[in-house]
Amino acid sequence: MIAVHKNSDGALIEIELSGEVTGTDYSTTLIPAIEAALAEHDTVRLLAIVQPEFKGYDLNAVWSDTKLGLSHWRGFDRIGVVADQGWVQTSIRLAAPLFPCPVQVFDHANIEEARRWLRESLGSIHVMDLGGPCVQVSLMGKLDPDEFKKAETDLDYILQEKQGFRLLIDLSKFDGWQGLTALASHFRLARGHIGNLDRAAVVGDKAWQHLAQRVASHILGTRTQFFPAEEIQNAKTWLASG
Repeated sequence: MIAVHKNSDGALIEIELSGEVTGTDYSTTLIPAIEAALAEHDTVRLLAIVQPEFKGYDLNAVWSDTKLGLSHWRGFDRIGVVADQGWVQTSIRLAAPLFPCPVQVFDHANIEEARRWLRESLGSIHVMDLGGPCVQVSLMGKLDPDEFKKAETDLDYILQEKQGFRLLIDLSKFDGWQGLTALASHFRLARGHIGNLDRAAVVGDKAWQHLAQRVASHILGTRTQFFPAEEIQNAKTWLASG
């Protein structure tokens, strides 16, 4: 059985799973709730509370679950699962990397933490005009697609007064992307401004960030240089010189 929680509101849907979940539960309860939310919002956040008496899915429910995922692949922004059953937690964690959005598992004792996780932003992007042709973009926390949309608006506003620009990318507090959709948004943001980029400095403290700078130097066809996080001022000086 699937029940939509009475506190579901807007783009946040909270459901409870108990007993055996059937295909009818999907077609009459869950899918209408998700499609109604997607009619008003680009994406939805789903919290699934798995009750102790949950027994699993019948075959029709498994097929309905697959169809739901395929038809609304880009419709999920974040999914939280609250469960105490070890087999449920393990199966969700194994499947999580395949989802286009972040998926987190919580115990029942931490249900309020799960609700906060769904409501709060887990990361942010700050765009700053450093003067002249230089712009700084700082990526912080674990980023979702909405943050890239906001950053694109801020970047467009700053760049409208510049003929070309030099970019400082601060990754020192960057923890990654919330799913494949956020990663795709990152590439779309970068692709939209590559043509006007003169040089780029990458600031970070992780080996993969240094590697990313080397790869970017070949792709962008412009000068790039990596600086450790504690040398951010040197990065700004290098960016503005010449």
